[in-house]
Amino acid sequence: MLLEARDDDETTVFKAAAASVQVLVEPVGRWFEAYIRRRSRNVSASFQELEEEEESSEESEDEELQLEEHPMLRTLDPKDWKNQDHYAVLGLPHLRYKATQKQIKAAHKSIVLKHHPDKRKAAGEQIVEGDNDYFTCITKAIEILSDPVKRRAFDSVDPTFDNSVPSKSEGKESFFEVFAPVFERNARWSSKKHGPSLGTMDSSFEEVDNFYSFWYNFDSWREFSYLDEEEKEKAECRDERRWIEKQNRASRAQRKKEEMNRIRTLVDTAYSCDPRIKKFKEEEKARKEAEKKAKAEAKKKEQEEKERVRQAELEAARLAKEKEEEEARQAAQQAKKEKEIQKKAIKKERQKLRTTCKNWNYFADSEADSVKMMEEVEKLCDRLELTSLQSLNEILASASKEDSKAAVEKQVEEVNAQLQKEKDAEVQARQAARSAEQASGGGGGGKGWNEDDLQLLIKAVNLFPAGTNARWEVIANYMNLHSTSGMKRTAKDVINKAKNLQKLDPLQKDEINRKAYEKFKKEHTSVPPSIDNALPSERFDGSDGNAAPWTTEEQKLLEQALKTYPVNTPERWEKIADAVPERSKKDCMKRYKELVEMVKAKKAAQEQVAAKNKK
Repeated sequence: MLLEARDDDETTVFKAAAASVQVLVEPVGRWFEAYIRRRSRNVSASFQELEEEEESSEESEDEELQLEEHPMLRTLDPKDWKNQDHYAVLGLPHLRYKATQKQIKAAHKSIVLKHHPDKRKAAGEQIVEGDNDYFTCITKAIEILSDPVKRRAFDSVDPTFDNSVPSKSEGKESFFEVFAPVFERNARWSSKKHGPSLGTMDSSFEEVDNFYSFWYNFDSWREFSYLDEEEKEKAECRDERRWIEKQNRASRAQRKKEEMNRIRTLVDTAYSCDPRIKKFKEEEKARKEAEKKAKAEAKKKEQEEKERVRQAELEAARLAKEKEEEEARQAAQQAKKEKEIQKKAIKKERQKLRTTCKNWNYFADSEADSVKMMEEVEKLCDRLELTSLQSLNEILASASKEDSKAAVEKQVEEVNAQLQKEKDAEVQARQAARSAEQASGGGGGGKGWNEDDLQLLIKAVNLFPAGTNARWEVIANYMNLHSTSGMKRTAKDVINKAKNLQKLDPLQKDEINRKAYEKFKKEHTSVPPSIDNALPSERFDGSDGNAAPWTTEEQKLLEQALKTYPVNTPERWEKIADAVPERSKKDCMKRYKELVEMVKAKKAAQEQVAAKNKK
């Protein structure tokens, strides 16, 4: 670090600095090795220092190492060395997997000094020759425990390890006291050191979730190669060695699967018994209920606000409508008043005109001329407007008889000319309609329509209203069945004639209806004398019946009665008439006949339409 220059010092440049050069440096040394070790194990420098402190403490403990000699050491069978407890053989049953290599070597050294065959032989003890001596067990123990791979295999099947899993009943009674030591005991198999602890009842959701995530994704280093039944070194050939390896792999995989199932059962049991999980679920349920309630309240407030706005809009619309209705009512009253005033004024002017003309004896000398002029005056009263009547009355009031007569006659001529013009226009329009009818009518459409056919067409149009399937074909078929003229009508003929009837002026329509009524009255009132005294038949007995059209309710009652009383029912039509109020037996029979005809006509028209479609 450069020192700060003082105020009285001078700075002098001796030589220009060299340019920077990039140099590749290969990291080596024990510090780099420690860094690599920490990175591979995913631990910090502080954790590395902690481990070094633990190792130093272990070294200090090695000085005070106390061995527990195996009580049955001398009776061990060297041939059964695989089933022996190697830690107990070396006097380290209290340390087991926690024992360091230094402690293992120290224990081995101590027990060798005591149980070596040369030592015992020098002491006068009988020694078994070869590998049958129990000292072979000590040799196998140090051979297993001094090799990290073999020791790991032996630790995986530690005979003193408790593999049991607590039951749900035990966990529910005292969860933390039962499961905490079990998880601590099984944590030794984790590939990751320093896993999360079970915690307490006050642990947060994140801590509990981290704990169960760790155990549900538990990575165990435990392997079961120590329990291999066959040793491949004893194989006599390559095929046998491969077969032994295959058998060993299968047994290891099976034991590994059982081990993972045991861990999963442990975690599932703990999760189901954990009171914190139940508490978290209740809290989550309460939170969701609160959110749901808040959402419902917000929605309710929103609906209430919308309803309030809607009611306000409805109230405003109602007030506006009432205002418009009030304005319209006042305008109507005003118009009515003006109309009444105008009506009274017209009535007054008409009366004035009649009185003036009457006083002048209608400007005629004879009775016939007086009557004729009276009709003309009435025509003027009907046709002239208020201003024209006022002008005419002013002239009559101030003029002489001759001048008044001339004014009235002039006005009569104008009115008659206007009437003649209107009449000529009507005649021309009627002629144009007839010409159009003749030009558009084809076959039987433009000619051959007598009064009976027109009345039959009107009846068919009423019988088959708009919406009937293939309506105009049905109407044409109905007319062909009931027409007396013998003319065959098509749907196009019927449509053209119906349109022409709609175009007729009201006077001509009234004339057609009047003739039809006269014909109906003539047919139903002119009865031959030979049957005046005849008794009414069963089909048309009783009064003339109700001529009012059938309503929908009466039609439904009639249809229901027809279903209720079939053809073979005695006095069938009397019972049907009783079921339909306001209708007699004759009315019901007539209506039934009309329905039958309508159905037949519809079927025939539909058959014709289907035949045309096939063609």
